[in-house]
Amino acid sequence: MMLTIPDVLTVGQLRQCREALARAAWHDGRQTAGHVAIRAKANLQLAQDDPLVARLGALILERLGANPRFLAAALPLKVLPPRFNCYTGGGVYGDHIDNAVFSVPGTSHRVRSDLSATLFFCDPDEYDGGELVIRDTYGTQRVKLPAGHLALYPGTSLHQVTPVTRGARYAAFFWVQSLVRGDSQRATLLELDESIQALAAERPDSPLLERLTGVYHNLLRHWADT
Repeated sequence: MMLTIPDVLTVGQLRQCREALARAAWHDGRQTAGHVAIRAKANLQLAQDDPLVARLGALILERLGANPRFLAAALPLKVLPPRFNCYTGGGVYGDHIDNAVFSVPGTSHRVRSDLSATLFFCDPDEYDGGELVIRDTYGTQRVKLPAGHLALYPGTSLHQVTPVTRGARYAAFFWVQSLVRGDSQRATLLELDESIQALAAERPDSPLLERLTGVYHNLLRHWADT
């Protein structure tokens, strides 16, 4: 299931991020690709030890930590610190599936990539191409979101970024280890959570609220993998 998390960043935060990324020291993205992915990857990326990566990454994680839709959809247990890339001049990343497990730089911790995330810093009319094409059990989806919006999708998905033939596409990307490993179980919990919220808004005194909330937590207790 692919979900959109809108307005992760404010207009002011987007402007500051864009200005910083435009001045950043970019490197060949193939330096971080595995032996298979390196044949499909042609983009630019910031070094993981670049202070800008830590600064912008902390901002993104702070915003997501206060975003109800992200928390409800991802049920995050661990989040790999965001990384940053740029596609321009024909930059492309062909079909690939992300690594199953990532090491957190500078630590002994590891994050299982239950969910992949891409946060867009550019509006669609600023560049040609650069679509995130996701193929999974729900079919093929072509994603090109407004600046400040985030695409969240299963880490098991085959996906690519189509060539950017005009302008530049800046984005942050990272992975989430969820409390609930299975995509279908997370989708069920999200639908139940949204139904509870809708019922609470329409009928705040309904006796069903307590029962449905109990069902939600019992399912989460059954499926949670901590």
